[in-house]
Amino acid sequence: MVKLTPSALTEVKRLHAKGGKPDQGLRVGVHGGGCSGLSYKLGFDEEQKGDRVEIVEGIKILVDPKSELYLSDTTVDFVDGLQDRGFKFLNPNAKTSCGCGESFSV
Repeated sequence: MVKLTPSALTEVKRLHAKGGKPDQGLRVGVHGGGCSGLSYKLGFDEEQKGDRVEIVEGIKILVDPKSELYLSDTTVDFVDGLQDRGFKFLNPNAKTSCGCGESFSV
């Protein structure tokens, strides 16, 4: 399953409180595209049939079965620095990734 660092969890909670609906969870997934073949996606969504669901500190994490193949043991971090701000994926399954870190291949 996907893990969130404490800083990522704090940011997800902040964003959910700001604009998420109470019954929505954080969908973590992949889709085709990007310069390396697969791109990460994050967003609030309703639970779908077949989703793997884990609740961490009150936040539902949703991963569809296809994405789970590519995201096993992935950690999502949130960085907030002078030169870099946003969610980062630390994916041990990625063989290569692009310079921006938003796409990868396996």
